[in-house]
Amino acid sequence: MLVFYTKKNCGLCEEAERMLELIKEDFPIEYRKVDIEQDEQLHEKYMLMIPVIEQEDKVLLYGNIGYVDLLEALKL
Repeated sequence: MLVFYTKKNCGLCEEAERMLELIKEDFPIEYRKVDIEQDEQLHEKYMLMIPVIEQEDKVLLYGNIGYVDLLEALKL
């Protein structure tokens, strides 16, 4: 399962989530959405990077996340 770190009022986060949903239409992926503003440690760790997509505690992508980038990172 992927972990998608995001926060409210983040245009890049909204775009990244749209890319995740597009991928889900064709591939069996699951992700858990985590608001970094609900956890001080996560906020400090990711505030300059979000959105962030992690898999097995490894950052796959962050920032401006496109469809092709996501496909390549997930090896789909």
